[in-house]
Amino acid sequence: MSELTGRHVLAITVGAFTVIIAVNLLLAYKAVSTFPGLEVDNSYVASQGFNDRKAAQEALGWKMKPGYEGGRMTLAFHDRNGVAMPVTDLQVLIGRTTETSDDVWPAFAALGDAYVAEVPLARGKWMVKVTARSLDGVLFEQRSELHVKG
Repeated sequence: MSELTGRHVLAITVGAFTVIIAVNLLLAYKAVSTFPGLEVDNSYVASQGFNDRKAAQEALGWKMKPGYEGGRMTLAFHDRNGVAMPVTDLQVLIGRTTETSDDVWPAFAALGDAYVAEVPLARGKWMVKVTARSLDGVLFEQRSELHVKG
């Protein structure tokens, strides 16, 4: 067994700090390179009308749940009584919650009581961010999770 010298201790210390610094640099790079961006430019300004928008949306009493099967996404809007509700200005963002490289804005078309779009999605967890308006102009916003299997 060899003797532990000052050079050995120095090499161990430098090696440990080199690993720590390398891992920190890698994690910092990944955090910056996958950052999806800001939701709003100015959170204070965006918050000013939040309570009014929330109350108006809650007064609608709508429920919306995305569905996905065989490359086709469906969205159905229902009121408190389960009656299908038509919408205008439907905009849907589908993407991953952690990065924007897979984001898509599919065009939905009305089909019966639902809105349908062909969207090829890979397996995993997806975010579905829906913005629409009722026929009388009330804004409806909802962010949902969608789990695609197989």
